[in-house]
Amino acid sequence: MDSEKLLARGVEDVIVKEHLAAALKSGKSLRIKFGADPTAPDLHLGHAVILRKLKEFQDAGHKIVLIIGDYTAKIGDPSGRSKTRPALSDREIKVNAKTYFKQVGKILNLRKTEVQYNSKWFKKMKFADVIGLMGKFTTQRILERDDFAKRIKEGVEVYMHELIYPMMQAYDSIIVKADVEVGGTDQRFNMLTGRDLQRHMGLPEQDVITFPLLVGTDGEKKMSKSLGNYIGITEAPEMMFGKVMSISDNLIDQYYKLCTDQERTIADPRDAKFRLAKLIVAQYHGEKEAEKAEQEFIRVVSEGGVPSEVKSFKLKVASLMLVDLLVETGMATSKSEARRLIEQGGVKINDQKKSDPNEVIKISGEVLLQVGKRNFLRLTS
Repeated sequence: MDSEKLLARGVEDVIVKEHLAAALKSGKSLRIKFGADPTAPDLHLGHAVILRKLKEFQDAGHKIVLIIGDYTAKIGDPSGRSKTRPALSDREIKVNAKTYFKQVGKILNLRKTEVQYNSKWFKKMKFADVIGLMGKFTTQRILERDDFAKRIKEGVEVYMHELIYPMMQAYDSIIVKADVEVGGTDQRFNMLTGRDLQRHMGLPEQDVITFPLLVGTDGEKKMSKSLGNYIGITEAPEMMFGKVMSISDNLIDQYYKLCTDQERTIADPRDAKFRLAKLIVAQYHGEKEAEKAEQEFIRVVSEGGVPSEVKSFKLKVASLMLVDLLVETGMATSKSEARRLIEQGGVKINDQKKSDPNEVIKISGEVLLQVGKRNFLRLTS
């Protein structure tokens, strides 16, 4: 793939494009850095937008350097956050980091990928080293960041450890000798900070490639595990297919552009989404699973059938109110959400729509609980 194509499809901005284009044309093998903090166990299609581009660079002979931010995850990237991230335990970070490595292998060739854990160098730093790193930046420069400026204006706390995060990400670039760093548009400040640090240390400045933020299934905010609007790359084919079908029509073109190598060729939104869902499922599960997922979706959603495989749940009691039943089974995260689902007509018991949150449901034998079009559970007591 030529340099123009590498820097075109799915790319938002390149800093500095002329410099990077020249480097690509020179035939030099570049070290391209991508960092991911294991703050959640699943990678989603939003992450895959960048990973898919990295695969193109990898196929073109460049070295991909994947940094698992098992140390920066202790702080949590403040990018795009309206409040401080909750701290994760070492165990949570370790578990999430293991899953990241396996999931990245669905897209990148791991044998050709350099994988680094940034705890390797940050654990060795002494306090004097931290002071030295912070001495390369001014408070004014760090507070230029939109996220911080907005929070300060709104009276929301910005904690000192959050100010260190972009410096730590910048230091990662020093350690791995990055020629290029890639990330979403929300990472622009952090990646430019890497250029600042390299310049202060008399090193060549990394070029930066930013990517659009994939909008999640809610149709409003960027795809995020914490917001629940994500499509995981390791989710079951049927679940993945259904989630793609649920996106709003105005996102279809964006998903084609950022999540596939194909162009939209179908005008009808429903048919365009069917093709899109099959393309995406096939990428991560294969053509046969994509076909099966399509047929399952048609049978369950379009024709109102029951999935071929439904999980079972054994209740501790033989009867309880419907609102409590949804929370107890995990079909709703709270009573308020359960009431909303019921009042919107999205809950059925044995194919009978239920409208009263306080109705007492008696579990006799096996009962089929349905929430929405795709979520089913077989209940026993």
